[in-house]
Amino acid sequence: MSWNPEVIGEYRCFGGVQGYYRHASRAVGLPMQYSLYRPPGTPRGLLLCLAGLTCSEETFPIKAGAQRLASALGLALLSPDTSPRGTNIPGQADDWGFGVAAGFYLDATQAPWAPHWRMESHVMQELLPAVQAQLGGLPTSILGHSMGGHGALTLAQRHPGSFQSLSVIAPISALSQCPWGQKALPAYLGADEAQWAAHDASALMRAQSAPPFPAGILMDQGEADQFLSDQLKPELFEAACAAVGQPLTLRRHAGYGHGYYFVSTVIDDHLRHHAAALG
Repeated sequence: MSWNPEVIGEYRCFGGVQGYYRHASRAVGLPMQYSLYRPPGTPRGLLLCLAGLTCSEETFPIKAGAQRLASALGLALLSPDTSPRGTNIPGQADDWGFGVAAGFYLDATQAPWAPHWRMESHVMQELLPAVQAQLGGLPTSILGHSMGGHGALTLAQRHPGSFQSLSVIAPISALSQCPWGQKALPAYLGADEAQWAAHDASALMRAQSAPPFPAGILMDQGEADQFLSDQLKPELFEAACAAVGQPLTLRRHAGYGHGYYFVSTVIDDHLRHHAAALG
């Protein structure tokens, strides 16, 4: 595929380059932006980093503090924007309260969202293959926070073999069983709850015939997270992993909340988790 993204800005960072780019997305039908950190030298692997509600392609590289260790470990870091922008669909902002109707890393099938809300296709069929090819076909792992944690858990299961390893920080663990998902899923996918389950991390795990990541999944969760009990529900994913024998390291952290103060606290462990799997 032809890949000639527009350079928005490139900045030296820990011996490498933190870049921001824009490209014409066929999947979304709109311009989409992404960030890419390239470490010095030849990268050993690529880590797809998915951010959450209200975030953009700038959020993870600016706030997570990942580039220092990524530089030392030789990891490239790819962060897509989290949602389509500039569609002018009525209710896109006001009815959702997120500033933009969140992408949830799925492809919508219902009007008015279906033409542009195609984040799964954008990430998995367009952006990720193009960047992998640009970097020479690097092995790839996936990490996500919050809504991006949902995306990491679901995309990794829906696209087996695409990722060497998987980790999440404060993820939405069961989208069909939380208020955010119960609002988004009918709007995007319609009333058929079987379609919802196909984008629910815990339901996907329970349907596995064998552990998809036998070397283990890493999950970190702050116990002072304001969304923990209503929206995130890590205990449901923990139970699903136990049911199919999927190794899961779920670390609970007293006093930590949901945002990037927590992400930046645990990010080094996640980078090392992926570096070990990427060889």
